[in-house]
Parts: sequence; structure tokens; C-alpha cells
Amino acid sequence: MPADLLSHLPKQWHQIVDQELLRQISAKLSDDFIPAAEDLFAAFNLPPADVKVVIVGQDPYPNRQHAMGLAFSVRESVSPLPASLKNIFTELESDLGIKPSNGDLSRWASEGVLLINRALTVKPGEPASHSKIGWHELTEVIIKNVAQSGAIGVLWGNDAQTLAKYFSKDDLFTAPHPSPLSVYRGFYGSKPFSKVNNRLVEKGLTPIKW
Repeated sequence: MPADLLSHLPKQWHQIVDQELLRQISAKLSDDFIPAAEDLFAAFNLPPADVKVVIVGQDPYPNRQHAMGLAFSVRESVSPLPASLKNIFTELESDLGIKPSNGDLSRWASEGVLLINRALTVKPGEPASHSKIGWHELTEVIIKNVAQSGAIGVLWGNDAQTLAKYFSKDDLFTAPHPSPLSVYRGFYGSKPFSKVNNRLVEKGLTPIKW
């Protein structure tokens, strides 16, 4: 039986998400995908009207213990951290002097940060394995919607930056991906966290407690 993904999607997003496309994606999923269906839409516990910032990832970590429905995030118990997340925290400390105690980014989500991957599922152990089953089309519509509502875009890497066209110039911050392959090409020193907060203040909004 196909996974019934729509039943797991918080109702406040039903008007924005292409439900027919979601049904088609559901039909293409095998029984074994991560994150688990109940965690798949963790990013969408944040109501659309509360989204102040969107950070775009590629796809979930292919490790069953790591994937938990928020882009770049892992559960509090995970140690060591995935390399990209470790590099994000290195930049956070350099930028704002903040040193998180664990890799769970739920606290960012509760502050108004939509942590969304372009593909929301993956086969265990197979990165990018679900990048062609419709997720990119579905998440592009979501990202376009929140951008048009005034969200600030934080786009790391070439894949995420294909969505730059939806954000106004003042509300867009780009950098290379924080992976070990590209982190030294300009991610370090990009100061995304302070730049986002400065822009939020300009817009009359409360800064994020990173």
C-alpha cells in the first residue's frame, strides 16, 4: 500500500501543498524510506504565517539515526554531528559567538525558521535517491509561497540557489554549501546568522535566537 503522506501533513499547509502531487509521490515510495512518515513533515509544524526565514537543504541524511524531518538537523542524542551541521555550527560560533550543545535545530524552527529539504525522503544509505519522484516540484511551490509572503531566503549551494529568483534581493543570503567539499569556498565567513537578524530588524521583526 502507498504511504498516506497527506494524513501526516499539518492541516495549515494543505492549502499550499499540491495534494495531488503528494499523492503521486506517496505512490512512488517503497515501504522503506526515511525519515519515518510521522517525522517527514516536522518542518511544517511551523504555520505558514509564522515563517520568517527559510533555510533550504538538499535531502534528508541517509542515516536512519540522523534523519528527523528538519533540514540539516539531527536529534539531540546524535554524536558526533554530521559534517555539514558541524560546519554550520562553526560558522555560527564565528559569526555570533553561539556554541549549540547539540544538533537538534527544533529551537530554530520554533523561532520562525522553515528548515526544508528539496526532497523530503530518501532511501536509507542512498543520498539523493528520491530527488526525481516529485519532491522538488512540491517543495519549490512551498518555498515560492513563503518567499512571496516576505520570508528571508538562506540558500547554501547551487541546488538551493536555483530558488533565488523567488526572493527579493534584500531578503536573500547565499553562500556555498556547508559540506566539507565546499565549506572553504566561501561558506566560512559568510555570516548568515547576523545578516538575517539585521534584515529582520530592518523589517520590524524580532531577530532569531540562533
